[in-house]
Formats: sequence, C-alpha cells, structure tokens
Amino acid sequence: MPDRVYLDWNATAPLRSEARTAMAAALDLSGNPSSVHAEGREARRLVEEARAAVAHAVGALPRNVVFTSGGTEANALALKPGLRRSTGHGTERLVVSAIEHASVLAGGRFSPDVISAVGVNGSGVLDLDQLRRALEGKPPALVSIMLANNETGAVQPVPEAAEIVHVAGGILHVDAIQAFGKIALDIKALKADLLTLSAHKIGGPKGVGAVVLSEELQGFEPLLRGGGQELGRRAGTENVAGIAGFGAAAKAAMGALPDDARRLEGLRKRLEQGLRQTSGMVIFSGDAERLPNTTLFTVPRLKAETAVIGFDLAGIAVSSGSACSSGKVQPSHVLEAMGFDPEIAQGAVRLSLGWSTSSADIDRCLEAWRRLSSSLLKDGDETRLERF
Repeated sequence: MPDRVYLDWNATAPLRSEARTAMAAALDLSGNPSSVHAEGREARRLVEEARAAVAHAVGALPRNVVFTSGGTEANALALKPGLRRSTGHGTERLVVSAIEHASVLAGGRFSPDVISAVGVNGSGVLDLDQLRRALEGKPPALVSIMLANNETGAVQPVPEAAEIVHVAGGILHVDAIQAFGKIALDIKALKADLLTLSAHKIGGPKGVGAVVLSEELQGFEPLLRGGGQELGRRAGTENVAGIAGFGAAAKAAMGALPDDARRLEGLRKRLEQGLRQTSGMVIFSGDAERLPNTTLFTVPRLKAETAVIGFDLAGIAVSSGSACSSGKVQPSHVLEAMGFDPEIAQGAVRLSLGWSTSSADIDRCLEAWRRLSSSLLKDGDETRLERF
C-alpha cells in the first residue's frame, strides 16, 4: 500500500520477488508430484529442490524435511508421545516453556493431563534450573522450547536446554518459526531433535511450513494419513507452488541474512533510543539477547489497542503483541509469564522490522509516536485519538 510504513514483520513478511517468481512458474505445471510421467517428474523436481533449500538453511538432510500446511500444523505434527532417540525410551509427557506460541501450548497429540510448563525470568528467558527440576527423576519428556519469542524477540538458551533434556532422556522440539531468517540457526548446533518452520515469516507464501527431523529421531508418525506423501509422514498432495515459494524464500533469506541482521539491529537501536525519550518507557526483554528486528514496548496507562489504531491512522502498521492473539482483549501470556501485571501487559505494542525497513521509516514511526503519546498519555482519554 502506498505511503504506509509496515512494521509488523513478525506477523508476516511481504512476499519476496524470488518466491513470487518460483510460485508463478510452479502454477503453470499440470503434473502431480506423485505421478511418474514427465509432468509429474517436473513437479517433483520443484518440490525436491525446495526441500533441499530448506534443509540447507537449517543444516539438515533433505530427506528429513517434512512439508506441512504451515507452522501450526508443523507444531501439531511434532508434538506427539513416543518420540525417542536411537537409544532410549519413548516420551510419555510434554514439557513446554510458559511463553510458547498457542499452537505449542495446545499440546499437539498429548493429553492435557501430561502437559506441564516451565517458567521464564523477568527478561523472558527460560529458567534452566526449573527445567532441570521438571525433568529429573521423572518419565521421559518431549520438551518444546521456541528459539526466539514472537512477542519480545528474546532468544532462548536452546543448546543449554538441550543438554539438560538429553541427560534426562528426553527429546527436544524447537519452534524456530520466528527466528528463521532473522538469526543463523543449525539443527545440529542447537542439539534439537525436531525443528518447526513457517514460510511466510521469511517472505514465502502463507500456508506452507515444515518439520525438520534430526538423524537420531525415531518414533515420528503422521498426523494426516492417506496417500503416503512426504515419505509417509504427511499425507495429501503437495502444495507445489507454495513449497516452491518456500524454497526460493529460504535461499533468498539465507543469502541476505548477515547483512540484514546487522542493518536491522542498527535500526532497532535507533528506534529504541527514540522511544526511550518518553517518560516511563519500558522495552520488554531489553537486557536479553533478542532478534535484531523486534521491539516490544509500553508506557504506564497506554492501551495497546488504542495505540495500534493511532499508528494505523498515521499510516504505520504495528501490532499489540502477537498477531495470532491481538484480537483478544486480554493480556499477553508471555508478559504475564515474565511477571508483569495485567495493566502493563495490556499496553504492549510490538514493532518488528524487515528487509525493506529504512531509516526514514524509523523517523516516521518515532514522529508518529511523539504525536500519539503526547495525545493519549496526558489524561488517558481515548477520545484524544480523534485529534491525532
């Protein structure tokens, strides 16, 4: 949209030109990738090239990438009892961090009575001692920890958590959906047994995701059964165009990652320096390692919904915390887990940057915030928004 600034990249990224080109070419194919004729083989070639690109992006083998309809299905597919490494017993329960995405908190195929949560500190970082206590001397667990939080951007100590999980005989699932394309990640370096990904967070199409398996993992079973696609791990004719777009976006994102990360971190620091000119400003997880593009902030008496509308009227797209829950009139579960009271949590506004974000965009955002905050924070009267 012309004359607007998009600062909601953690909700979704615009489609990359590389992905659009790949998808357009795939849409012209008539073959089913399971067919053996020439048309089918051409469709299969696109799927397998994309599989290799996604695998390369996370240091995995192509045969261990399972395409899904998105991140939510990928998480549901990953969270199942009975997973084990090449040696060891199958998992019997699920342990999640308290700041996980709703699709993980839902528990996948685990019964609610065998799901428990591990807390985080005030910076939004996993409490490793609490994780250790949750695992020691108990039945093997599948542990699910996101690599980076979608609201605060706080990066979690996943390799350290993996050591604790594996010593206790457990399996580690890492939701890398928000971190993918923003920081370098490798399934082996993370010591993860499963990773989940989503295409639209990196400039691919919506409605495509993946589960990535380690070589040691055993006991993985399909959630959807039928024709035996994806080596029998996810039934249903593959979304060839979407998968092709995912692969193209993965290649583009990995190629631009180092430069984008440095540039975006510089813009984020400049943004936060400007925000801190407002009295009472709180930058959540400001003292933790974060994604280079993410700022979650509030000030006392701010109502997030009103601020989001004010930014929108100024031509700037932002969100109130997670886009998946921003329509709900309730505090962020992430900020509650970090120990913030509901009044503060209800005022959180998320600004997330991406590859096309410019210095001019930051200037425009800060100017809008200065005008909006001076209007809304004088007496907390939302009717002042009408004069913004």
